[in-house]
Amino acid sequence: MSETMNEAQEKAALTEARALVRDLFQPRAAIYWPDFLFHTALGWAALIASMMLPSWSWQQLVAYFVALFALYRAVIFIHELSHLRPGALPGFRLWWNLLCGCPLLVPSFTYSGVHNHHHKLGAYGREEDGEYLPFARLAPMASIGFLLSGILTPVAVVVRFMVLTPLCWLIPPLRPVVWRHFSSLSIDFRYRREVSNRDDRHWRWQEFACFIWSVAIAAGLYTGLIPWRALLMWALVMIGVFLVNGVRTLVAHRYRYPGHEALSMMQQFQDSVDVPGQLFITGLWAPVGLRYHATHHLFPSMPYHNLGKAHRRLLSGLGDTRWYTVAREHHLFAALSSLWRDARRRGVPAEDSMRSPRQA
Repeated sequence: MSETMNEAQEKAALTEARALVRDLFQPRAAIYWPDFLFHTALGWAALIASMMLPSWSWQQLVAYFVALFALYRAVIFIHELSHLRPGALPGFRLWWNLLCGCPLLVPSFTYSGVHNHHHKLGAYGREEDGEYLPFARLAPMASIGFLLSGILTPVAVVVRFMVLTPLCWLIPPLRPVVWRHFSSLSIDFRYRREVSNRDDRHWRWQEFACFIWSVAIAAGLYTGLIPWRALLMWALVMIGVFLVNGVRTLVAHRYRYPGHEALSMMQQFQDSVDVPGQLFITGLWAPVGLRYHATHHLFPSMPYHNLGKAHRRLLSGLGDTRWYTVAREHHLFAALSSLWRDARRRGVPAEDSMRSPRQA
């Protein structure tokens, strides 16, 4: 921005933004339930079809990609679960876990609490934030390595629930270790999870359900009731989900923050990225409102179905939109290119990465 903003002006800008969207914080069950149930049913039906269709046929390929993106959208509702206040959508967490989270071995407790630290003022981008790595300050291979780690994730979740879960029952002192090191969906492998009041209080039954599911699949494979081809297609869909989500994660932020000091809300916003794009195309790789990730950081409790409306209101209603549009990229490749350029020159000077709009 060419025009500077002092701290009072920055506060006024955020207050103005909140006033424009103050009626958009109520989640609508009539949107959540049909969206989730339709894509879950479509995903499982397409996955079963991919297991039955001729190998390497175009029909199997179509079924695979339908399963991938439908189940990916269903899985991403885990992000909404971490923000929904208790009682907002009765039964939604239970049925999400039963129909999606546990069968795919990504129950909601692996994200609840973990993700909330990512939004906490004073924690964003620091060691207690498991969803942030300064990719713009690391070699480009760090981003590529992060993406490739998605290939091993299906193996990791099977080990977590089929092996470590019963070991924790047999060896109770192992439980705190598994909780801290092997119970979180995070991108920073150094992240150590602590018990917080935002952790999912139903984690024990979710863990047990994942154990039963994984043992049942293993027994089915051993007895021949389930063909190995079925496991292969499940694994390929899971790998695809984690790879697509890895790409989305890389463009969710600028990743320029070195983690030395706490960021303000405005600084968090400007280290995040909106990629409005086209609803269908962008909605495939950034579903359930995540194409408005920077706007989400301004209003974490806003339901996904209102983020687009909030984005349009802010563009048309703010007295000065320059501080808001600085977080926007036109499409996926523009956002990836920006991160790649930063990484090739090892980011930007620390003082630049910490700039707020009043300093820009």
